[in-house]
Amino acid sequence: MPFHELPTSVPCSPVHSSRSIYAPLRSALAAARRFRGARSQRESGACRSQGRQVTHPTAHPRTLDDDFGFGSSSPEPIVATPGANALSEVEDDLYMHKFLREKQKEKQSVQVPIVDEDSFDTQYPDAEQPSSSGSGCPVYVMLPLDTVWVVEREGKRISVLKKERSLDIALHTLKQAGVEGVMVDVWWGIVERAGPRQYDFNAYKRLFQKVAGAGLKVQAVMSFHAAGGNVGDTCKIPLPKWILEIGEHNLDIFYTDKAGHRNKECLSLGCDDVPLFWGRTPVQMYRDFIDAFADMFQELFGSVITEVTVGLGPAGELRYPSYPEGDGRWRFPGVGEFQCYDKYMLECLRRAAEAAGHPEWGRSGPHDAGHYNSSIWDSGFFNSNTGSWKTAYGEFFLSWYSDMLLKHADRVLTAATEVLNKHGRPRVFRSMRDASNGHVIYEFAPACKMGIKLAGVHWWFKSRSHAAELTAGYYNTRERNGYLPFMAMLRQHDASLSFTCVEMRDCEHPPEGRCSPQQLLQMVIEAAEVYGVPLSGENALQRYDDYAFDRIAESAFGRSARAGRLTQVTFLRMGDLMFDNWDAFSRFLNRMRNKA
Repeated sequence: MPFHELPTSVPCSPVHSSRSIYAPLRSALAAARRFRGARSQRESGACRSQGRQVTHPTAHPRTLDDDFGFGSSSPEPIVATPGANALSEVEDDLYMHKFLREKQKEKQSVQVPIVDEDSFDTQYPDAEQPSSSGSGCPVYVMLPLDTVWVVEREGKRISVLKKERSLDIALHTLKQAGVEGVMVDVWWGIVERAGPRQYDFNAYKRLFQKVAGAGLKVQAVMSFHAAGGNVGDTCKIPLPKWILEIGEHNLDIFYTDKAGHRNKECLSLGCDDVPLFWGRTPVQMYRDFIDAFADMFQELFGSVITEVTVGLGPAGELRYPSYPEGDGRWRFPGVGEFQCYDKYMLECLRRAAEAAGHPEWGRSGPHDAGHYNSSIWDSGFFNSNTGSWKTAYGEFFLSWYSDMLLKHADRVLTAATEVLNKHGRPRVFRSMRDASNGHVIYEFAPACKMGIKLAGVHWWFKSRSHAAELTAGYYNTRERNGYLPFMAMLRQHDASLSFTCVEMRDCEHPPEGRCSPQQLLQMVIEAAEVYGVPLSGENALQRYDDYAFDRIAESAFGRSARAGRLTQVTFLRMGDLMFDNWDAFSRFLNRMRNKA
């Protein structure tokens, strides 16, 4: 998700780029109070006046390129030294619970700026206020992207856990504070880096042992994308080298925009069924990866690993890479661009146009859809009143574009279901009620659930065309609910959904972006309720102000569809900012646990 505007009076915690992700554990134990005044030196971003974009300068991401031999320079070498992961004896004696008791911060006060939204037509009401009944909402925490890393030792590249002792303390601290579990990226580019079907789960085995030892659960994300191209990515983890080598000779395996730019964050869904990768198709590679993961960790299914989240696109989300901010091509709130110009996508478009009786529609995407940073009034295609998005051609193209995304998810989830349900996998006995007749059905189900992620593309939601959602692959307009087909597909696979932007409010964004994260979330909640799809939420940005925490609680407990609750919340992300704002985060956890 991209950075967005935040209200002037909502404090933004600074981005810390000069310290390791676990440095707060040491500083909080030994000298947090003494050096509190030095924080101003680490500030790298702050909220600006309302209507202007918040900028968060980040450090040069760490990279695995050198480890994989790609030739890119790393900002600093990764050197493993004996004892580097151990904390001092003083820190061990103090331990983390003293940090929780002793570290005091002043409560941040928040004033809500007033933005006139009456000038925009709306279709969905704002999320309701919190209700007072029911149980709490489990909270998971995302681990750092580079929790598992690759280093070279004795001439061999191996996967390791970074700062194991600090990680141990952090995991036990999360459990003590009431966190239910953690979300972990299982990187394709790390696990299968050595070659086809050569899987290295050693570091993940050690990680899951530590998580289980802390009494936490795991959401394991099958991350078939690269890290480093999205907002908040603090490291670079590319796709496997042997995949990129194939891409050097066939660039059409990557998503392509109308100018011919190739996006190497993930593979194009257009080649899902094309055996280009040492005799395997992308879907077969994803299937084999998940199968190998399940073979390695099935004894933890249900007890420690409670969900396998299947990555289906950039940032692990089911969408097209229509707003690539990492390389500077896109800036909020641009409408983005359609990603249908690799030869495999164009061939699919050509066949669909011929089947529709209009072969002329299959030559390319819309010619008047603008560019990444266009607004709706800059493009003929997305214009609210005269745009071709609502013509016969527009309806054909947008239906095809979104259907391709749906079919991609269906293919990959079918393959994932096959291996997760394979004979011998752990299963549980469960009951469920048939919504059509009220009958209770008993069945054996996989002990480990399956889920996916959808992106919260909320800018231009208050326009008629919903341009940013269209380029991302969600055919959602004011006249058409584009999320119901995705929920129907998830229901068929008995899969859950994780949705972003649960911490955002409409009034935090500039009116020219026509943003509405609240209405978008409400729409998704109601669509999930129609098909009985379990829905969880994620915050798109790291925020620790009461205003954001209030909004997450409203999203989790509000009186809306499905009794107004999310099945869980996954918080982005464990690291410097979380431990620097630990008092506020602890209060939030207590609130979610007690539904206060």
